[in-house]
Amino acid sequence: MKALLKKSVSSIHSFIVKEFHDPVFDPNWHFHPEYQLFCVMEGSGTRFIGDNIKHFQSGDMVLLGPNMPHLWRSDDYLKKDKAPKAHGIVIYFEADFLGAEFFEKQEMVLLKQLFEKAQHGLEITGNTHEVVLAKMLELVNKEGFESIMGLLDILYTLACSEECEFIASLGFENNYKHTETERMRVVHEYVMQHFQQEISLEKVAALANMSPSAFCRYFKARANKTFFDFVSEIRIGHACRLLIEGNLSITQVAYECGYKTISNFNRQFKETVKESPSKYQQQYMHLAKG
Repeated sequence: MKALLKKSVSSIHSFIVKEFHDPVFDPNWHFHPEYQLFCVMEGSGTRFIGDNIKHFQSGDMVLLGPNMPHLWRSDDYLKKDKAPKAHGIVIYFEADFLGAEFFEKQEMVLLKQLFEKAQHGLEITGNTHEVVLAKMLELVNKEGFESIMGLLDILYTLACSEECEFIASLGFENNYKHTETERMRVVHEYVMQHFQQEISLEKVAALANMSPSAFCRYFKARANKTFFDFVSEIRIGHACRLLIEGNLSITQVAYECGYKTISNFNRQFKETVKESPSKYQQQYMHLAKG
């Protein structure tokens, strides 16, 4: 089993903030006890948070609560070219980073509500995104008392904002255990490498050391969706990226994402994205020009 990346806050600091440049984003499905505020500065790929799957690109900003399973899989994860293409800034902090009772005080009610919302993950958009990103970049160079004030300022900005949307569904229940992380990592790895082809349930179940029926029950209980819904969302996420790039026709995108018929692709795309591939592409092009 691959060791999980250590995210723990050190015993001599209240929180961690760092800006990084790496070849790819952390490719391991994992979770940790700290809250995480993360912004993608450069890079693109597929983002997995709880039961949510989405294409990400520069500007993606989220706040995640403790033990929320997640990973950002870079588009070029499997390419041999490992020049730094993953640029981000991240803050890790524990729920009691200012003491066990601090956030129970009446003055902290907005921050406590923010922490509760973060249990399902929050995507930060609009003007709030711009303001918070500027504050995060400033925080990288702050130390001591100023750094604590900087983090509280960021959290208060988020707590007062209406530009924070839930990521995982409100019906999502986090049933993952640390002992199961490797099993889910193997499943994610296999699907990401083979989603453009026909995927065998028997093959995936064998990788998880389960029978097909047991694997289906296991996966749905933890991901809040069926395994093949999961595969479909990965394919549609890849399709969104290809449509945004605009180098292929919609029919070519469908086949590139593992669909054998354009009608099936159009149906599943509309079920997932809530609009047709052509309309999705047109709206993105309009925003890009505007």
